Amino acid sequence: MKRIVIDGRIINSSTGRYVERLVEHLQDVDTENEYIVLVPTKDNDYWRPRAKNFRVQTADFKNYSLEEQVGFAKFLYNLDADLVHFCMPQQPLLYLRPHVTTIHDLTLLNTYNSDKNWLVYHLKQLVGRAVFFVIGHSSRHIIAISNFTNRAYRNFAKIPATKITTIYEASDIPAGKKTPMQLPYKEFILYVGQQSDYKNIKRLMQAHQQLLATHPDLGLVLVGSKNEAAQRNEAWAKARNFKNITFTGFVSNEELAWLYSECGTYAFPSLMEGFGLPSLEAMAFGAPVTSSNATCLPEINGDAAHYFDPTDVDDMANKIGQVLTNSTLRARLVAAGKKQIKKYSWHTCAKQTHQVYLAALKK
Repeated sequence: MKRIVIDGRIINSSTGRYVERLVEHLQDVDTENEYIVLVPTKDNDYWRPRAKNFRVQTADFKNYSLEEQVGFAKFLYNLDADLVHFCMPQQPLLYLRPHVTTIHDLTLLNTYNSDKNWLVYHLKQLVGRAVFFVIGHSSRHIIAISNFTNRAYRNFAKIPATKITTIYEASDIPAGKKTPMQLPYKEFILYVGQQSDYKNIKRLMQAHQQLLATHPDLGLVLVGSKNEAAQRNEAWAKARNFKNITFTGFVSNEELAWLYSECGTYAFPSLMEGFGLPSLEAMAFGAPVTSSNATCLPEINGDAAHYFDPTDVDDMANKIGQVLTNSTLRARLVAAGKKQIKKYSWHTCAKQTHQVYLAALKK
């Protein structure tokens, strides 16, 4: 029996969905080895194991900090693991025992978020570049969540194709009740997620304003935490007197299910993604998806999305308008979406990740 530690410090975050689903399904895949799932103290009750060979342990170390580099390394050595799975690139470079790493995207290295302190962010980028490069060589294996991310990281870290494996994420088939939200419009475009600059929300709002000329009652619903990035976008829209835009802040799972099910289209305007899980979640609820054609999104969405150039507001408005008005196109996208989500499975993700563990343990 081997002891495998999974660094799940991001479990209660948007990217943490990957960690939570992975450890949930690993319980059905591996009933022999011992697993320790590390979570922050504040998230100690966020996920509870149902298998006897899994347990949760708290670990409070700030990402990209000296504390992470020194304290977390010591913490991990004391756990005496046979293998550690870092579910994000941030990890102590001083930890030299066997480990594998999941790379979700290279966004940190290639973007700047205007809601962040310029100097601090760029210093963090410098640290990030060093960490991203070193872990490609210190990890026994790298997991990428799309072929796009696989190629981008392989080229950045200068590692052979044999050292990195693409393992796709998935979306869950929706279940449970839906709770309607009170909105001032019946037809709306939906976006769910963070609103950092690379998410391209300002251009989506501009495209929506163009569509009001032909769809005067059309709303744009932006779901996600009202953090500084969202507040800046909201202030930017108000300064331009943009109409029919709702920044929801946090919504419950039941409300989110209703929004996905009732939207005229789910719009994904991002300039850069590593996988793009929200579009698959939208498809699972039967929403027609209108998407950016950038980075991994055509790979993940296939023919189940209507694509636009994310840097062209006119093209974005035109393609969203086509989905809203063309019932034949909408029906095709909904049907294609139902097929597309069946290509992805969290259980398969767990099985393939487990195979990476076994191979890494043999090296």
